[in-house]
Amino acid sequence: MKEKCIYAIDHVSKRFPGVVALDDVSMEVREGEILAVVGENGAGKSTLMNILSGVYEATEGTLAFDGRILQGFNPIMAKELGIAMIHQELSLFNALSVAENIFMGRLPKTKTGMLDKAKLYQDTRLLLQEVGLEKLDPRTLVREINVSQQQQVEIAKALSLEAKLLILDEPTSSLTPREARILLQIMRDLRKKGITMLYISHKLDEILEISDRIAVFRDGKLIRILDTAGTQIEDMITLMVGRKLSGGFVRDRYMEDYEGKKAVLEVEHLQVGNKVKDVSFRLYEGELLGLAGLVGSGRSEVLQALFGADRRDGGTIRIHGREVKMDDTGEAIQNKMALIPEGRKSQSLFLKFTVKENISIVFLKKTLNRLGLNPGGKERQIAREFVSRLNIKTPGIDQKIVNLSGGNQQKAVIARWLVEKPDILFLDEPTQGIDVGAKDEIYGIINDLSKNGTSIIMVSSEMQENLSLCDRVITLYEGRVTGEIRRSELSEERMMAGMSMEKETE
Repeated sequence: MKEKCIYAIDHVSKRFPGVVALDDVSMEVREGEILAVVGENGAGKSTLMNILSGVYEATEGTLAFDGRILQGFNPIMAKELGIAMIHQELSLFNALSVAENIFMGRLPKTKTGMLDKAKLYQDTRLLLQEVGLEKLDPRTLVREINVSQQQQVEIAKALSLEAKLLILDEPTSSLTPREARILLQIMRDLRKKGITMLYISHKLDEILEISDRIAVFRDGKLIRILDTAGTQIEDMITLMVGRKLSGGFVRDRYMEDYEGKKAVLEVEHLQVGNKVKDVSFRLYEGELLGLAGLVGSGRSEVLQALFGADRRDGGTIRIHGREVKMDDTGEAIQNKMALIPEGRKSQSLFLKFTVKENISIVFLKKTLNRLGLNPGGKERQIAREFVSRLNIKTPGIDQKIVNLSGGNQQKAVIARWLVEKPDILFLDEPTQGIDVGAKDEIYGIINDLSKNGTSIIMVSSEMQENLSLCDRVITLYEGRVTGEIRRSELSEERMMAGMSMEKETE
């Protein structure tokens, strides 16, 4: 018996000015399945999801949901039909309660028109049970719960709308491995209840674990739909990038022997509020040092404090043996330090600016003439040089950066700092939300920097990234250093041991 098609996509295309984002896509989504959607950044995945949820209107083609041809399709109609999209960047209101977020715009009323709190909290509790949050008080403010729980609240919100189809865009990208397992189990439970899911992710191992079928996109086209059973990660990667990639990145050289190596950065007893507690370590010339820890371990806060972006409450910082205050980011830049933070869109990019402007924003003062004017020639020359050097895929340097894929946006941020030729580079989740092809290119950039003497501290939630790139890893737990692992002893088991428990008291 043929499985029922709940969503039919027929010859759908989407064009933006100068760009074909989606090119003649036809596919069927089966009722009650988890259909994974994979592809490099810019492959058309998010464009298709925005069309399927009514955010974008297709340039060509037709859509039919549950047998109904969709005309004048928009997000309101999608909600009425039971189509809910949960974006990577969650849309909850931090100052409101969990219950208020779930029933936003639909709060139950008493006969007198007053808020029916008893019904609100009872209905919320039933929904929270469905997503594994039965112990969460519906009155809790969203800002008081972690990212994983917020993700679960978003799903509960979709279920409150009696959603038939959930579209999940990178739902585990900011979760710890344990939190991701919880979310995947919730997805399995929802599938048992007959809810259909479209699932975008760059985590190919999770896709093999959770999906029924896999739709592979490349350059705006649907390349193939695979049955998950019998599919290997290598099969997906080859179809996604159109070529074979190596199983794991290998640097040209690793630092095995520290004898006689010069410390470029020394950190002693660093403290940042209650997030970082007495952290000490050294970074050596040309070394790639990893800071490994679970979310909330203080990893990012260490980098932010060393770069002067966060105020530190104690500790000493030395660069090339000289003590520095590091009270602001300007001082960090003067000391030839650079930070590529975790939040690409919120902390790095000027989304309304062009590629050229985003690359040149730090060194712009150096291009001014004696009258304080910027003729523009030098700025354009440097932007073109780094677009070429880092293989940033863009129609031109005057393209708005918001129109680039995540991987190319990240390379533009890296270019911004490479212009400054930093001695010390801080990388916070450098490949988060980036496809496998772009990851390989960014790994190559990191390899070249290290080879040329740049000292790097990297924070990454991906175990394989730490294993492939790092010379040494320092593990953190609840703001404290719990271990130091040299390259020869580096393993996933040793990292997890240090990330999940405090250092034993001597």
